[in-house]
Amino acid sequence: MQIKILVLMAFLGVSAVFIALSAALPGGGVMDVVKLILLAIGLLFDVVAFASRFYTYMLVPAIKQRSNNIVLSDEEPYTISPSADSIMHKDGDTFVATVYVAIPLYRSATEMSDNEKMDFSRQVSRLVGVSRDTVRFTSELYVMNKDAYIQTLKDTINSLENEAVALTNKKGQAKELDRTKGKLSMWHSMLDNIEKAQSLELITYAAISAKGTKEFEAVSIAQQRAREVMSGIGSVFGVTPSVVTGQELLKFIEPEYLIPFSTISEQLSKNIQQVM
Repeated sequence: MQIKILVLMAFLGVSAVFIALSAALPGGGVMDVVKLILLAIGLLFDVVAFASRFYTYMLVPAIKQRSNNIVLSDEEPYTISPSADSIMHKDGDTFVATVYVAIPLYRSATEMSDNEKMDFSRQVSRLVGVSRDTVRFTSELYVMNKDAYIQTLKDTINSLENEAVALTNKKGQAKELDRTKGKLSMWHSMLDNIEKAQSLELITYAAISAKGTKEFEAVSIAQQRAREVMSGIGSVFGVTPSVVTGQELLKFIEPEYLIPFSTISEQLSKNIQQVM
């Protein structure tokens, strides 16, 4: 049966119930008012029933709206520890602290010889065994938020343009004016180049988690494990890893840091303008 017919029959059925109730009630005094209200509600459902034949596409989504709500997660939210070096999460009565260790690796497999690739693979294999506890090693590529830097460039250009105007009105400042125009040309070139394409940043890190009955206990255990992992990473790769702290921690949990909203919106705007 078509959805339009089902909706029509449903509203007519509700209308019939209200009309039947109105007819079943005894008359007199206040009951007459109640009967009129029930009758009016029944007639209203009749109107909605016949109108639904033309507006089913609006009524059905409205009826199903509540049933379509999906709860993504009912877990406790993540927070940053008071020491600003861990991500905290509460699992029941247990606190879970996660420490992120940045690994400064700057080599690319595309620039390695076959022997270097083999050595690098051995290093990665050794890295897996640096801790008896579970450690997650990840390389993450995300969009850099260049908005602050772009604004700095624009401010510099505006300042130089004002300086050039002031020098133009002065006599005997030809050399200084040429120097200022050269700076303007350089900064304009930098601004044009940085706005042409998105900039991506690759970060390699290790995530170490620990549980505790108290928040400080979980953080302390996670930090101790992180120091052990950092020592192993340093001996394997010969680099100096560091614990990620402060707002940098949000890079690993917040989509806005993975793909900065303002940067992406600017790129979408440019693409729309190009299509138009």
